[in-house]
Amino acid sequence: MKKKVVITGASSGIGKETALELIKAGHTVYGVARRIDKMQDLVKAGGHAIAMDVLDKDQRENAVNQVIKEQGRIDVLFNNAGYAVYGAVETVSIEDAKRQFDVNIFGLAEMTKEVLPQMRKQRGGTIINTSSMGGKMYTPLGAWYHATKHALEGWSDCLRLELKQFNINVVVIEPGGIETEFGEVMYQPMIERAKGTPYEEMTTKLGTSMNEMYSKPGSLSKPSVISNVVRKAVESTKPKTRYVAGKYAKPMMFIRKYLGDRIFDKVVMSQLK
Repeated sequence: MKKKVVITGASSGIGKETALELIKAGHTVYGVARRIDKMQDLVKAGGHAIAMDVLDKDQRENAVNQVIKEQGRIDVLFNNAGYAVYGAVETVSIEDAKRQFDVNIFGLAEMTKEVLPQMRKQRGGTIINTSSMGGKMYTPLGAWYHATKHALEGWSDCLRLELKQFNINVVVIEPGGIETEFGEVMYQPMIERAKGTPYEEMTTKLGTSMNEMYSKPGSLSKPSVISNVVRKAVESTKPKTRYVAGKYAKPMMFIRKYLGDRIFDKVVMSQLK
């Protein structure tokens, strides 16, 4: 059965790759993002594009109403919009930290609340949330980002239990290292925050390590690795509650879960030498 799918953060990376793959598979896809000019390739491929900021109430309502008006239903919401604020807890402003939560948690939650009445009405649907291996582990200078992903994991689990009675699935995607704009968006603000602070040396080392990882061919997985598992979740009658994919995700999550905090601390801090 072909699905009616809404994807947030569809202007680049995982969101765009997933939209294109699902369009190719015959699903009806609406990509939503702030940069509508970056989604014209979705339209050319046979999909739809809507300009929307997940933090704008009117834009959220208008986008969801448009899809329902044109398609009569929403089978899948893929909550993929998000970004990372990196920097020491002491140097990241509370304003920046709050915006991190606004986008990664509260905007995602508001978008979900927007589609749930329609999914309950049609007695079925799937909510897919992009978490991260960072939702199960941690890295230096990533406190606020990891806090949002840890929160999303628990939030999604609770939502899954609440929605089971309405035949609505809740799925969590936990990507590892993926070739996206993620690192570019995170890097420069992190460096700027650290200048002249006691955390400058640590930040410089982390930045160097990140640059090496993002520039070295083959060190990260292609976005298609994630779009493939999202497609599985979309097309499954009984999707898994979690899908883990991408470079480093499974081994890092294994170390974190089974070898304890001290061993994991040594592993992640070894990247700063």
